[in-house]
Amino acid sequence: MSDAQLLALSPLDGRYAGKVDALRPIFSEFGLIKARIKVEVEWLLALANEPGIVELKPFSAAAAARLRALAADFSTADAARVKEIERTTNHDVKAVEYLIKERLKNDTELAPALEFVHFACTSEDINNLSYALMLEEARATVLMPAFDGVIASLRKLAHAQAAQPMLSRTHGQTASPTTLGKEIANVVARLERQRKQILAVEFTGKINGAVGNYNAHVVSYPDVDWPAFARRFVESLKLVFNPYTTQIEPHDCVAEVGDAVRRANTILIDLSRDIWGYISLGYFKQKLKEGEVGSSTMPHKVNPIDFENAEGNFGIANALFEHFSAKLPISRWQRDLTDSTVLRALGTAFGHTLVALDSLAKGIGKLTVAPERLDADLDAAWEVLAEAVQTVMRRHGLPNPYEQLKALTRGHGITEASMREFIATLELPADAKARLLALAPAGYIGLAEKLAKDI
Repeated sequence: MSDAQLLALSPLDGRYAGKVDALRPIFSEFGLIKARIKVEVEWLLALANEPGIVELKPFSAAAAARLRALAADFSTADAARVKEIERTTNHDVKAVEYLIKERLKNDTELAPALEFVHFACTSEDINNLSYALMLEEARATVLMPAFDGVIASLRKLAHAQAAQPMLSRTHGQTASPTTLGKEIANVVARLERQRKQILAVEFTGKINGAVGNYNAHVVSYPDVDWPAFARRFVESLKLVFNPYTTQIEPHDCVAEVGDAVRRANTILIDLSRDIWGYISLGYFKQKLKEGEVGSSTMPHKVNPIDFENAEGNFGIANALFEHFSAKLPISRWQRDLTDSTVLRALGTAFGHTLVALDSLAKGIGKLTVAPERLDADLDAAWEVLAEAVQTVMRRHGLPNPYEQLKALTRGHGITEASMREFIATLELPADAKARLLALAPAGYIGLAEKLAKDI
């Protein structure tokens, strides 16, 4: 561990630094500046290709390539120069504008276009598009692959354990059996739905000036169709155009994606707690790793730390996503600056989500099933067949079936012998009675195996 990591205030830059490296080029200060450079460069290129802006001629292919290289080849040294400029400007977006001008001033073809850098733009025109590009990249290249990896592992587990009977514990009490695979399949189904919700969020953008009305644009070039031009530009960035805004794009899409990720994270908190419980019951064992210590004082312990780590990090991420959702769509009048500092924490929320997904994936990979423990619990819970017996009794019109089974089972220890003795006394058709007498808790799983295999 480097000194920087040891002295880091955030665990994402210290203890967990290696787990969030994929997000660093996207959500860091470097990543934000690079995205701003890209938007500024593409805006200048778009202006140059608009016939109505007669003072700015289209650039040659070579000049356009040199412009785009400012973003494509952007380095940490370039970002440091932006921060150096910012110490004078005390304005981060203006510093980006000045860096671009600094790089173009000695370029014979591009130098005449200097004053069209950031033309008619407010800072938020650049920022909203930059954050949208960052979110799109993070979702596509980091978040979804991590989510999909967990879903794939869970689906594999659901299929492998589709037929393994397991005692259900509704309200913490013995209940009708399921299978281990079906319980995992339930989680897969929930995650698949949230996966679609995350991917369905459209990242919106605007570039319509200081209060959203193209004021400076129109006064400079009244004959240009600025709304159409802005739409073409935003869509060229593979974003969705938002035609109605104040100075800021209202960040509804940021709230939407945060809410969608938060729901998926909550499902995985639920899973982490359940697996923690099943490990406690002995249904799962954890593969040992040479040299690991479970407790500083109790040598026998193998703690479910991966699932606890996942739960904790999902919780931190969700607290941030909840704040984004509550705060970001709100702005006083045409603009206040409270969104600026909050948006800078996007990487923190995604970072804790990524750490949690990594821990969860590791934990799932260390699980081994203990079928003998699962079977033993079922074999000691013959009372769970009360549902089966009373339902068959209902079908065949026997009196008070629920009440009879309630009297037999509620608060009493039920054994295989006592359950079968009760069934033998029932006036049922021979085939129905034979089916009940042959039934054991492990066989009373309904369609659980099929449902698990179909996920």
